[in-house]
Amino acid sequence: MTWVLWNDRLVKDGDIQLSKEDRGYQFGDGIYEVIRVYNGSMFTATEHIDRFYESADKIKIVIPYTKDVFHKMVYDLIEANEVTSGQVYIQITRGATPRQHQFPTNTVEAVLTAYTKELQRPVSEMTNGVSVKTVEDIRWLRCDIKSLNLLGSVLAKQEAYEDGCFEALLHRGDSITEGSSTNMYGIKDGVLYTHPATNLILNGITRRVILACCEEIGLPVVEEPMSLASVFLNEEFFMSSTTSEIIPVIMINGRKLGKGLPGDWTQKLQTAFEAKINQAIYA
Repeated sequence: MTWVLWNDRLVKDGDIQLSKEDRGYQFGDGIYEVIRVYNGSMFTATEHIDRFYESADKIKIVIPYTKDVFHKMVYDLIEANEVTSGQVYIQITRGATPRQHQFPTNTVEAVLTAYTKELQRPVSEMTNGVSVKTVEDIRWLRCDIKSLNLLGSVLAKQEAYEDGCFEALLHRGDSITEGSSTNMYGIKDGVLYTHPATNLILNGITRRVILACCEEIGLPVVEEPMSLASVFLNEEFFMSSTTSEIIPVIMINGRKLGKGLPGDWTQKLQTAFEAKINQAIYA
């Protein structure tokens, strides 16, 4: 039996009832989070929950639970489904109301849903690396909000997939931003380069852990936009996300990057990231 979190209740999957007039369904009027689960425990849960509330604030959705209560609700969901290695998906919409573009009155309650699934770590991709394709970034200008409006990302990911690539490397004109569902990084001359955490990218939780790892292993970081023209000057390249962790990029647009193998700094970051997981989950 699978359980789903519906507002403040755990219900059987299949018993959840969502309105056809839910604003998440009609407008994408909501936000979401994905939290990784290792050994039955959430990794960086506090950071994910903080960002969930921040995204809600940015679009003026009121989450009717304190963060501590919400954390417990999500933990109970994971425990009920006996998830070991997996993820929990969480979203909240502005609620169900007759269709109109402006916000409904304050009497309309937000709708929270969450569910879990087992998910193994992408060991093969992390070990061997993947290919990506550059795609123009056509998304809106508030990518810092983890909103349900993902059509731009979906189209980019599909274009990369149809070209046999693992991910899309997005760029606005000549400036690389991030992936369709990942953050992106280049390493050149012993320095890591990545786009700054502005409105043009999502400041990934894994990204934040990686930047802390860089400091620990002595890898300097420069947060500035990388030009599309200079991407092949990088000796190493990699992507990150909650579910992907750290995956080396060995080929871009069918062209081999560097030696076409995961680089030394990338592997050092993978080791440092693994230590962070072990420290948080298995200590």
